[in-house]
Amino acid sequence: MDVSIVIPTKNAGPLFDKVLDRVFKQETEYTYEVICVDSGSSDNTLEIIKKHPCKLYQIPASEFGHGKTRVYGASKGTGEYIIFITQDAMPASKKWLQNFVDAMKADSEIVGGFGIHYTYPDCNIIDKRDLYYHFKNFGEDNTVFQLTDENRERYEKEEGYRHFMVFFSDNNSCIRRDIFEKYPYKDVDFAEDQIWAREMIEKGFKKLYCPFAPVYHSHNFKLSEYFKRYYDEYKGLYRLHKFLISTSWLKIPLQIVKHDLDDARYIKGQQISKREKVYWAWYSVCRNFSRYVGGYLGGKYASYSPKKQAWLDRHISQQYEQRKA
Repeated sequence: MDVSIVIPTKNAGPLFDKVLDRVFKQETEYTYEVICVDSGSSDNTLEIIKKHPCKLYQIPASEFGHGKTRVYGASKGTGEYIIFITQDAMPASKKWLQNFVDAMKADSEIVGGFGIHYTYPDCNIIDKRDLYYHFKNFGEDNTVFQLTDENRERYEKEEGYRHFMVFFSDNNSCIRRDIFEKYPYKDVDFAEDQIWAREMIEKGFKKLYCPFAPVYHSHNFKLSEYFKRYYDEYKGLYRLHKFLISTSWLKIPLQIVKHDLDDARYIKGQQISKREKVYWAWYSVCRNFSRYVGGYLGGKYASYSPKKQAWLDRHISQQYEQRKA
């Protein structure tokens, strides 16, 4: 078997049927299997999986972990390469798998790669912009990243460059099985993919970015959810990169205003109605408040007392809610 495609699932919804349809319609010379690990779906996810020639494994919801569940799924396959996608990441090309594995095979020192994400048509205009420029930064052709004597000092000194070098996303990734079995994902609450990529980069291995292996993957979260999501995200980013969205409460108002003004200029240039522009400007103000205040609280998490950490998690953390559920 050339490739094992591993997909963790839980209440995937109707989109998942389209995801699997695209996965099984790949035009490729490589043989592949699809492994779904479900952690307690109560909708029709299991029926959708059984419509397709997938291997289905079921685990209790209490046993789910972003890292360990993917490790478990990978262990049930035999492919030389392991591709991880999420239940809402839909291949955007019939050559997605072929291009991904071809790019991995081009250099024997590449141990893992991630592909580009396109937004779904209904994605909000802020995320469309942000996702486009995020992936554009990695290049317009297959690009290989490696830590060398030439860039090591920059990697150690520049927080942003370090984040850039170790970015990885198992919403759409490909990893060599021999490497993954030696260095599996860790059992962590957040950023199992980037923790793994950082370890690989710092061991001297090569990482791939493949813009020719695209998936559709974007979200339209409610504004009320962003505060919790940014709290969790920046708590994880500090743990991984020692990254702080702001070093002081006093700087946050100016950071929010600057971000609001940048968004306003972008919104002004969009071909949408005046009413829509007013809405998206208001949306931007609310979301940026959540980004910087929630992100600041999450980033400073390690400096709080255990009692305060527990209080914040109970009242803010979305991951805490998911674990409790």
